[in-house]
Amino acid sequence: MTAARDAEGQQTTRAPRLPAKLAAHPSVQAVLTRRRAGDAVNPPAVIDADWLRELCLAAGADDAAAVGLDHPDLVGEREYAQSALPGTRTLIAMAVRMNRDNCRSPARSVANQEFHQADEQANHAARTVTRALQDAGYRALNPSVGFPQEMDRFPSERIWVVAHKTVAVAAGLGVMGLHRNVIHPKFGSFVLLVTVLVDAEVSEYGQALDYNPCIDCKLCVAACPVGAIAKDGAFDALACTTHNYREFMSGFTDWAQTVADSEDAADYRSRVTDSESASMWQSLSSPPGYKSGYCVAVCPAGEDVLGPYLDDRRTFMDTVLRPLQDKKETLYVLPGSHAQEYARRRFPHKPVKEVTGGWQPPAKRSTSSDRETRTS
Repeated sequence: MTAARDAEGQQTTRAPRLPAKLAAHPSVQAVLTRRRAGDAVNPPAVIDADWLRELCLAAGADDAAAVGLDHPDLVGEREYAQSALPGTRTLIAMAVRMNRDNCRSPARSVANQEFHQADEQANHAARTVTRALQDAGYRALNPSVGFPQEMDRFPSERIWVVAHKTVAVAAGLGVMGLHRNVIHPKFGSFVLLVTVLVDAEVSEYGQALDYNPCIDCKLCVAACPVGAIAKDGAFDALACTTHNYREFMSGFTDWAQTVADSEDAADYRSRVTDSESASMWQSLSSPPGYKSGYCVAVCPAGEDVLGPYLDDRRTFMDTVLRPLQDKKETLYVLPGSHAQEYARRRFPHKPVKEVTGGWQPPAKRSTSSDRETRTS
């Protein structure tokens, strides 16, 4: 469209110059007719923050706030956001609550179902918000909460489009806890996060919290079965991913390498238990299972969560922490790692299994003829 001025000096909009064939097309004529009638969608240059928040809550989010892409804490996100949606100016962070006792269950099927259903709700909410923004005349995009991600980038660069935790903290939805999960001031650690990108500014942006909802109880340290969380704040990401994500990307790679390296069914079954095979099949046929979300499960932080811990800390630990600590389960660790030493020392009743984690292929095994030669 081009701008012109009428006889009174008011700015008007006149139709663009189009090739005759294009201008004669029925769809083009319909669009131009709507524009001349004033029916075209002309969104405000700045999105009203109250309208946006109500939109997010109505879509299924339990909390929401916006943050400008120029926020100093989002320097590392700008390139990726602009690549995903050129012209991005604002990131909308949304939080969806999870049911606490589902997450706390020692039965992984219960906890994992809660994680994945909340994933679906968050993705649905973000898609609904994106659709509403689009219908209002803006360009908007909602990256996935988690998987699927950009596997064509692996392993040379990060595979996620937007770092939801970083955005949520910058928008004021919470603070990163010792366990490397965002703690919401009201809902605590029991939230999943999602982000919507939009090509407009918002009338009011969220402000970072001026306090940390973490109460420094260190229960996440006590609950982690592979010692990934240290009391001093250190975090062993490799130990966490090796065990917790055993049936996600890296663990599947390790399992596939084991299958390829096995000589026959008997050899495979000597390396992989029936339970492990069944669990891997389940994760391949449905959403993959987390081996341990215990750091989230035991966290008492958040105004809606804190009461039972304050009322009776001993009972809280007996009913929330102890069942996870006492559960007999296989712990997956890298050979010679701190996680291996920690797991054996701290949880002697939990079997420990060495894996490569899929980060590199295992050393090539000798052939059966080589072994026969050595043992004959």
